[in-house]
Amino acid sequence: MPAGEDNQLISVHPSDLKFIIDFWLCCDSCFSVELGKQSFCDLKLVNNTENHVAFKVKTTSPKKYFVRPNTSVLQPGDSCLIRVTLQAQREYPPDMQCKDKFLLQSTIVPPNTDVDDLPADTFNKESSKDIREFKLKVQYISPSAQGNSGDEGSSDSNSTLQQLKEDRDAEVRQTLHLQQELDLLKRRRQRRNDPGFSFKFAAIVGVIGIIVGLVLNLYLSK
Repeated sequence: MPAGEDNQLISVHPSDLKFIIDFWLCCDSCFSVELGKQSFCDLKLVNNTENHVAFKVKTTSPKKYFVRPNTSVLQPGDSCLIRVTLQAQREYPPDMQCKDKFLLQSTIVPPNTDVDDLPADTFNKESSKDIREFKLKVQYISPSAQGNSGDEGSSDSNSTLQQLKEDRDAEVRQTLHLQQELDLLKRRRQRRNDPGFSFKFAAIVGVIGIIVGLVLNLYLSK
């Protein structure tokens, strides 16, 4: 559910962070994760107010995630795209469960406020400012699960893949045809440049010349 429905200053889409992790079942109770590979999730923030709103993204595992931008100021009605990157994993997540959480804090700031001008206590809850908070959960999903969730576009995706496969096969056939033509041209060129062929031709011409010479000599002697 969008954050704006809870009287938030900023709407968040999606409301949860989902990271795709490649894994396969290696035994009855454990999963094997493709370690050393990053995964990311994009969040879209929308300012629902007619004021300038500053926001800050926090997480319970700051060393595990890379958030850019994690702090910024949105103009009235403006939007912003945030990329949250899950760093390469060094250990397997048990049962693909994640207890990490994110917190989005937002507050109204004076017009034309730049992110570099924000005071250090801008998002301090102990201050008298009205600070709104929105919590986001983290989910680990497999590529197959993500594919099942996108059934609406599965037919279009399948048709696109089929078209790409047909185009690839056509290119392969054309490449093979061109290769055959090149091989044929090479064989013809080798035959023309064959020294044995030239020697045989010269020998035949020489024999014919000798025969013609003998015939002429016999004719003249008569």
